[in-house]
Amino acid sequence: MHRRIYLRPRVAVVVLMGWLGVFAVWVLLAGQAKQQGFSNASEAALRRPTGSPQLVSVEPLPVADGQMCQWVPASASTTLVAALRQEQPAAGAASSVDADRAPLRIIRDTYPTYSAIAVDTNTDEVYLQDENLFGYKVFNRLDNTPPNASFTEPKRMVGGIKTKLEFNCGLYVDPKTGDVYSVNNDTVDTMVVFPRDARGNVLPKRELKTPHRTWGIAVDEEAQELFLTVEEPPQVVVYHKMAQGDDQPIRVLEGNRTELEDAHGIAIDTKNNWMFVSNHGSVNDGGIAGSGRFEPPSITVYPLRASGNTPPLRVIEGPNTRLNWPAAMSLDQENGELYLANDAEDSILVFGTTDSGNVAPRRVIKGPKTGIKNPTGIFLDSKNDEVWVSNMGNHTATVYRRTASGNVAPLRTIRSAPLGKRALAIGNPGAVGYDSKREEILVPN
Repeated sequence: MHRRIYLRPRVAVVVLMGWLGVFAVWVLLAGQAKQQGFSNASEAALRRPTGSPQLVSVEPLPVADGQMCQWVPASASTTLVAALRQEQPAAGAASSVDADRAPLRIIRDTYPTYSAIAVDTNTDEVYLQDENLFGYKVFNRLDNTPPNASFTEPKRMVGGIKTKLEFNCGLYVDPKTGDVYSVNNDTVDTMVVFPRDARGNVLPKRELKTPHRTWGIAVDEEAQELFLTVEEPPQVVVYHKMAQGDDQPIRVLEGNRTELEDAHGIAIDTKNNWMFVSNHGSVNDGGIAGSGRFEPPSITVYPLRASGNTPPLRVIEGPNTRLNWPAAMSLDQENGELYLANDAEDSILVFGTTDSGNVAPRRVIKGPKTGIKNPTGIFLDSKNDEVWVSNMGNHTATVYRRTASGNVAPLRTIRSAPLGKRALAIGNPGAVGYDSKREEILVPN
């Protein structure tokens, strides 16, 4: 996911990066920044697409006239370890940090933030994808964190440098073998696969090189095909399920006629041969400067085997849909319903699989009782008639009855931080600005 505020530094810039998903802001300088394109940070954070042309400009930052921290690449894991722990880099590692300048303080979220969720109904286990600490955690399906408990201890975890899990956002658990498929976004262009019983800092059993900014995942078990969405340029790439290494897609859906716009979630209906893709709505013409624009968020529907520049069969789009940063989706083929995690509205939306146009959802789960905060992952457990949600905004996973609607309390909550602890929402930041008037640190993610 990419949420950005573009800043032009006047005196100083604070640079931040993360190691193993523990994102940190190193407060070294207190310079002044001037925002470009928004009158204040809240307007940028609450931007809602209007469907009308909007000014979007991306410009190189000028060289600042003040002192700056040296850039540390996200791939320099050994150096970042030393930097965050304030240690010397390992022997032979190139130093990219000024060791003489210790941070005054560090702002970081030390708790997991869950970007995706899956349930293994054979073992009654819940898998939660942790995009903050780079890994995934496994819990019992019936776990329920008591209000007086700080968190629920996972039964096993996978994470560490060997795993190649980094900005991991898409998750799939094979219903037969229990293999765990994890999609990385932004920095490590690799999908990794682990056996069901994997734990700790272990090598994947299989890896597949994927396009940059791959996000969502779905699998057609009957056809043994693997579907992945790509944010930019927007695509759906389809591989043989057991593809690995440098294996190429067997087909690709892409082009201006597809109406793919910052593609995120994906769900497939093998009964009716349909493919659903959720789109955030940001568009640019091949990276041409000044061509960017925001269109309304949407769900586009295609034939399951669509490839090339194929237009959608139908589009769900418009103010009645309530779509706002639509993320992962999960399909109920038996009842003809599509469940969607609606990130920016803190809601779960349920549409009919034949819906089209500016249509209202059949049901909405939203409100303070629900515990939903920035949901990005969703999983329909048809066996137990439940719908699971991973909430990036509050370190939790919540579960509801399949037919739940309105401001309803979850059946159970798996919490990985103290009750009421909000996530810092620092995810893949590229720079930081300081607003001296409001004495606020601005973190574009």
